[in-house]
Amino acid sequence: MKPFTHLLKMQNKFIDIGANLTDSMFQGIYGSSKKHEADLDIVLKRSWEQGLKKIIITVGTLTEADAALELANKDDRLYTTIGCHPTRCNEFVSNPQDYYVGLCTKIKENPSKVIAVGECGLDYDRLHFCEKEIQKQYFEKQLSIAKDYQLPLFLHCRNSFDDFMEIIERNKDKVLPNGGVVHSFDGTLDQAKRILDYGFYIGINGCSLKTQQNLETVREIPNDRIMIETDSPWCGIRPSHAGFKLINTHFPVVKKKEKWSPSTLIDSRNEPCQIIQVMEIIAAIKGEQVEPLSSTFYNNTMELFFKNNR
Repeated sequence: MKPFTHLLKMQNKFIDIGANLTDSMFQGIYGSSKKHEADLDIVLKRSWEQGLKKIIITVGTLTEADAALELANKDDRLYTTIGCHPTRCNEFVSNPQDYYVGLCTKIKENPSKVIAVGECGLDYDRLHFCEKEIQKQYFEKQLSIAKDYQLPLFLHCRNSFDDFMEIIERNKDKVLPNGGVVHSFDGTLDQAKRILDYGFYIGINGCSLKTQQNLETVREIPNDRIMIETDSPWCGIRPSHAGFKLINTHFPVVKKKEKWSPSTLIDSRNEPCQIIQVMEIIAAIKGEQVEPLSSTFYNNTMELFFKNNR
């Protein structure tokens, strides 16, 4: 594979706080169809070349945890969360205690690799996967894990803000000591302020930069409370998004998955290397330079997740 030498941003350093590296797209599988060879090694190589120093692999179910841990244990730059995504909380129902113990066991057995509890929270945009009451019950249950293992939270809140904050506030004794980040934030400025008042960080990715209102909200979030992410292979920045015009770094892309090559990205698949695009948009809307701002976001992430790994 030829590196994108003309795109390198070696003065920058990034941590992607959320990448779904166990997704089948990185094995060349889309739905149930194999479109190209597995290329996760290439994707990661491209990421390191673009200035990524660490990537946190997002885990959304107990069944995903082993694959994420296996991957993280192969590279000292890879870490993982452990938790159950709100849309997958039905997995708790048949045997809640065994599922809970299973999550705890993964954390206990991998203390150097598991750096957060999550992805957990509420998602009312996709209730066809899991109803509200089940989401709420098992979101709250996972907050105890964060307290017991003294880990920060990797949080999901989609179209559910009032219920989300009610649960957080009711469990402040479990939440406050270790803090957390509300990832993929796309809410209002008032919602951002409530999150910040509670001591959380806010994670920004392509889904956070779709509309002009999104951009105006992100502009007002203090730099020392922001982290950046790609949520790859999801949340790519599309030409129709308000932030797209502010991107300076563009990668060679093919539109058809079948046309994949080691030196191109796929139009419909987001990669960790594209975190530079998230960074460029934030810097542009704030009227700041990328390099010093990226250092601030890097330090924020180190402070929450890697205090003992500097």
